[in-house]
Amino acid sequence: MKKTINFLLASASVMALLIFAGCSKKDDTLPTIDGFNNSNEVASSNLMAHWTFDGTLAEAKSNATPSKSVGNSFVTAQKGQGLNLSQGYLVYPTISALSAANALGSVTVSMWVKIANNGTQQTNIFGITGNAASQTDWNRGLLNVYVETGNHKATSDTLQLHANVATYLNNDFRGGDNVNAYGVLGTDYLVLKNGADKWFHYVLRYDGGASTVDLFANNALVSNKNFRTRKINAGAGDVAMGPLVVLPPTQVVVGTWANTTAGFTGSAAQAWQTVMTGGVDEIRVYNKALTDAEIGSLYKLELAGR
Repeated sequence: MKKTINFLLASASVMALLIFAGCSKKDDTLPTIDGFNNSNEVASSNLMAHWTFDGTLAEAKSNATPSKSVGNSFVTAQKGQGLNLSQGYLVYPTISALSAANALGSVTVSMWVKIANNGTQQTNIFGITGNAASQTDWNRGLLNVYVETGNHKATSDTLQLHANVATYLNNDFRGGDNVNAYGVLGTDYLVLKNGADKWFHYVLRYDGGASTVDLFANNALVSNKNFRTRKINAGAGDVAMGPLVVLPPTQVVVGTWANTTAGFTGSAAQAWQTVMTGGVDEIRVYNKALTDAEIGSLYKLELAGR
């Protein structure tokens, strides 16, 4: 029997969290969740960037605002307000905390997503890329976190998650990825059953010490175990990818690929790429590989609106 993750969360424990969330506007008057009052307390010293989308497009730590924004508005989301994109996207200028060569040797990206795209193209939710003047291809940056909407339409009730990370070894680009597909269903990976147009928690974790790429959805590890440990060709044979190194300066994109559509003139838009229709909320970038427990705490706290 196929193993699936049912994202129609109706368990008593989840309902209890939601009830607690509605009791008071003050986090510290509520019972803690895993010892935390709110999601901002989880790995707070490692949080490099945070987009709340609570009525603002600005990144909260740097106050950076997008240099280009298309098709966006704000809607009620998983935690307060969130970003709504209608064939839209955001492009941000360089954010210094995300741009130093070794700033994100290990990295975790956490966010809530509600995908509505249909068709034959893939949707990039979040990316840290090369800057618009130097980017020569869509994946020549640190990472992309996306959904294979070209393989599964949102209305099909199945989501296929995919993400890639990259490093520059002696200024030479090398990359790796992971995806919840291929191999033996239920043994190598898990299928996602989310339902059309519903919020879910999406996490990319790269551990530079172990060279591992993991994908989580609603606090479950769903990525392919066969693609977990990533190696790169170093000329004399394959070696562990290790801590990620980028060529600064970088930029951030939300809801788009780094291509000519978004103003990256050296990176041709490709037929399989599209801009996003759907929602994004609470994007967080950490300079560490969060533990399973920390990812679980983020999920539970933000699920409760905290």
